[in-house]
Amino acid sequence: MKKLLLLLLLTAVIVPTMAQRAANPDSAVTTKQQVTIKGKRIAYNATTGMQPVWDENGKTIAGLFYTYYERSDIKDRATRPLVISFNGGPGSASVWMHIAYTGPRLLNIDDEGYPVQPYGYRENPESILDVADIVYVNPVNTGYSRMAEGVDKDKMKEKFFGVNADLKYLAEWINTFVTRKGRWASPKYLIGESYGTTRVSGLALELQNSHWMYLNGVILVSPTDLGIERSGPVDAALRLPYFAATAWYHKKLPQDLQQKDLDVLLPEVEAFTTNQLIPAIVQGGFIEDTRKKEIASKMARYAGITEQSILNYNLDVPTNFFWKELLRGEGYTVGRLDSRYKGIDRQDAGDRPDFNAELTAWLHAFTPAINMYLRDELKYKTDLKYNMFGPVHPWNRSNDRTGENLRQAMAQNPYLHVLFQAGYYDGATDYFNSKYSMWQLDPSGKLKNRLDWKGYRSGHMMYLRKEDLVKSNDDLREFIKKSLPKAGQPAKY
Repeated sequence: MKKLLLLLLLTAVIVPTMAQRAANPDSAVTTKQQVTIKGKRIAYNATTGMQPVWDENGKTIAGLFYTYYERSDIKDRATRPLVISFNGGPGSASVWMHIAYTGPRLLNIDDEGYPVQPYGYRENPESILDVADIVYVNPVNTGYSRMAEGVDKDKMKEKFFGVNADLKYLAEWINTFVTRKGRWASPKYLIGESYGTTRVSGLALELQNSHWMYLNGVILVSPTDLGIERSGPVDAALRLPYFAATAWYHKKLPQDLQQKDLDVLLPEVEAFTTNQLIPAIVQGGFIEDTRKKEIASKMARYAGITEQSILNYNLDVPTNFFWKELLRGEGYTVGRLDSRYKGIDRQDAGDRPDFNAELTAWLHAFTPAINMYLRDELKYKTDLKYNMFGPVHPWNRSNDRTGENLRQAMAQNPYLHVLFQAGYYDGATDYFNSKYSMWQLDPSGKLKNRLDWKGYRSGHMMYLRKEDLVKSNDDLREFIKKSLPKAGQPAKY
């Protein structure tokens, strides 16, 4: 009898725990919240939970975790914008922009974005929730999103883990979400960061062609190359303006350049890059020695490293080497995603850093905050691990035409506007490459009045710096307001 009682007690403890590990793919919890934005108190509903992904036979094959913020004092949803937010990786959760950029809560960091203790979060006075409702979506294996119990997970990978597979199932998911929440009439925006820019660029056309859902805007935060060709001399040359920005930040430029403001210096470096450096690298081994040395000398002035090191790489300096070399004399490396951050390697020798100093700092700050916030404030209870980065590899990158997808979506939809946002100190998706993507997105030039670019004095996640948090969110507000058509304005050329 005692053994039976003990068994029943153990079962009562174990079964709910196992059930929580196998998350319900169609469930949600809603809480009522408030936040002060730009000095105004705003009430909103926060819904967080899972919404299913179905296969072609209607079988549930995954549950995607999302958090949806809907302002509760708005009666007319037809004119209320909806922003659908993705991060990147691929394999990254939506945590970054959620609790550090556009959402109503902001993690505890200092004004430059570095971790502080105690961990936690506070109100975000810059959130765009005053002008738009927002949903943060976690693709499969990120956050709490998982494949459904009982599916063949190896066989399902081809449905989720690739450029085009990603677009197909996420577009279906968005269609269901918009339908369930009654948001078909609302102006709609996609925002993506890093690989999320590949995702939202492709989704713009997938939603339009397969779901007849037309967008008002796409926002590309620290964009990837979007499948736009830039190999060879162009690829090699486009890094230099980023090198110059980083060297300027760390005060490694000659005095005459160092005393210039970044807004003055960078146009000068960009002009040299397009007008002199690309033509020089195009000549390869047939460039005259004197010209090669002249170009290397100018590059050294702008990059803050030696002329000889540039010649050693035949004018094609790898970013890994630059991150190791710039502060080698001081015993530091610089960060990949944000070169304001410094790292310490085992030895100063070598041609690449041991680790990404900035990413380590960010995981330090974000991981406790998102776990506390979802459980304690949004009341979402689960024993699943929140995947900051989840297993999604190998990722099928073939046939990436997402830049062309975005161009087609813009051409077919006169309402659609695009905003690029980039940090000057981002070495992974550098700012000048994002300008190049914008320039090459539409070779005809007929869409350029709907394309805009904004730069910030920080890195990949420009919003971690307080000054840029304010500026970048204000830029989003302005973009949303500008891209909303006037009442009765037709979508036509």
